[in-house]
Amino acid sequence: MKYLLGIDQGTTQTTAVILDENGSFVTSNSVALPAQFPRPGWVEQNPRDIVRTVKEACAPLLEKYDIAAVGFDNQGETFIVWDKDTGEPVTPAIVWQDTRGESVCKALALRLAQDTASRVDPNLLRQKTGLILDSYFSAPKLKWVFENYPDIRKQAHDGKLKFGTTETWVIWSLTQGKLHVTDPSTASRTLLFDMNRFEWDDELLALFDVPKCMLPEVMPSAGYIGDVDFSGTGKPLPLHALLVDQQAALFGQACFNAGEMKCSFGTGSFLLMNIGGRPELSNNGLLTTVGWNFDGHTAYAFDGGIFVTGSAVQWLRDNLKVIPDSASSHDAAKQSTDMGVIVIPALQGLAAPHWRTDVRGAMFGLNRSTTSDDIVRATLDGIACRVYEVVTAMSQDAGKTPPHLKVDGGPSGNPYLMQMIADLLNIEVRVSAALEATAIGIANLAGVSALGLSFDELASRWKSEAVYSPEMKEEERAKKLDQWKKAVEAVKTFHS
Repeated sequence: MKYLLGIDQGTTQTTAVILDENGSFVTSNSVALPAQFPRPGWVEQNPRDIVRTVKEACAPLLEKYDIAAVGFDNQGETFIVWDKDTGEPVTPAIVWQDTRGESVCKALALRLAQDTASRVDPNLLRQKTGLILDSYFSAPKLKWVFENYPDIRKQAHDGKLKFGTTETWVIWSLTQGKLHVTDPSTASRTLLFDMNRFEWDDELLALFDVPKCMLPEVMPSAGYIGDVDFSGTGKPLPLHALLVDQQAALFGQACFNAGEMKCSFGTGSFLLMNIGGRPELSNNGLLTTVGWNFDGHTAYAFDGGIFVTGSAVQWLRDNLKVIPDSASSHDAAKQSTDMGVIVIPALQGLAAPHWRTDVRGAMFGLNRSTTSDDIVRATLDGIACRVYEVVTAMSQDAGKTPPHLKVDGGPSGNPYLMQMIADLLNIEVRVSAALEATAIGIANLAGVSALGLSFDELASRWKSEAVYSPEMKEEERAKKLDQWKKAVEAVKTFHS
């Protein structure tokens, strides 16, 4: 039997999965990826660690299975710059959570507002990229590197350096520079790519001072790309699919039709809604991004990122020390008796649909009887309210409420949190039976390319592990959401 290998190069770990030729899960292996925080707001990873974790995740699996095709997804906005001749990194991997590009965004926004002759205004930028001018994306941070390290800028403009997101860097490293590639979904997360024409945009490159010669070739999301030795054992395998991790999860959740939506829980929560083959811009604070583009199959998506979810539970565990482990948050929340405590878990700002990265977290309603259980419960409620905000924005943009929400990732195993999301949204929440929906998604996409798997086949195989139906009374729901909205406005005013 032939097998498919899916590699999910995520923010906190790299996971490899094996599927059989029918797209059914066989086994997986994960390797943790460390990060460094050298200054407030800075988040970095060692580029060599990224390559190492890919090799270590894949090696034990490739000893046992005959692989027909590989799919590889990536962190999205995290990038590396390296020397094209030596392959040595000249920057760390600057992670999507890193905020050092904020100063660049502020300066560019002011310049664009004052320079009426500029050919790139904020509205045109959004129409081209579907994004907003924010440090979340790669280009502002790359421009920050150029401004603060002029020698790196000069080398880049002299054609001596290469740029890439994590999959581009790993593939370059494992092919000794033979392949310098990415796909449209990943390119669409840089602020340098025209999502309408599926190519790097000269006006955007000029705006961010990025030479085109350092950028990778944009390949279709699926189709034979080249042979890559992912395990480092001298056995190259055919690479057939590339996507951003959240788009891979959208594919893995079988959200193939317009209006279908998923939420992947991890460090943050990332919600994507398939909006079909034509791009539309959000009127409610969401991004538009490329879902996938290959061989006549094009999907765009509304994108709403929530930067803090699992990391909020880790904060309860590691910083406040009010729970011994993440799983205990469910029991603590169920024991809470004071529903008046509210936590805004904006530990890294409020992303979609607010886009207020300056806002920080807050607690409201504390009193002498407040317990640690109340704080845990309020934090989980805060996560649920953030999901409610994004799903509501997507429903408004789409003109209809989704029939259900598919979810995956570690926190989707928290019954209290999933029930609260179902209650606030007043729709079913369906937890994917596949724990590794992202890696499975990219492996299945490789299977579509290499083995001819069909979308209908993949959709028929999707299964839920648990389904949460709304139980909350309308009066209670309205009260909780009203309290939340007042608290959000308070923290936004405090930080204005």
